[in-house]
Amino acid sequence: MADIHELQLALDLPDSLPSQDLALLRWHLGEEGGRGDDGYAYPLWGDRGPALRIGGVLVGELRSDGSGWALTVRQEAHPDEFDDLRRMVLWLGARTTTVGIIGYLRFHEAHLPDVLIARSGAVHRAILRVDGVVASVAEVIPDPYA
Repeated sequence: MADIHELQLALDLPDSLPSQDLALLRWHLGEEGGRGDDGYAYPLWGDRGPALRIGGVLVGELRSDGSGWALTVRQEAHPDEFDDLRRMVLWLGARTTTVGIIGYLRFHEAHLPDVLIARSGAVHRAILRVDGVVASVAEVIPDPYA
């Protein structure tokens, strides 16, 4: 359990997504009607309920927004799963209509995540590093009018 990472994804997919792609996503989310193949041993995002190491709740949702599909995932991931996760995130990157930040991967003890960015049909990882952290105890959410 010491190697657990938090994976969060939030992205949109086109309404034209083929039914076999939707079935694969549903299978990874642990939903009925999903179909697993493509070499995955088990659903990557089927866990629900309280997270064991990262705090909060594990989720995975795929919903139609009328003009496409909205996907949100928050799961715990072990490095043994990274090959399958990498393949799935790159697969999503080739299909997403979202440009920009689509999520992040964070070691459960780290303060800063690695940001996942979609552009031009691919996903890139931005590694955030700082020499020091500037903290504001008074303003958790900044006041835009201050």
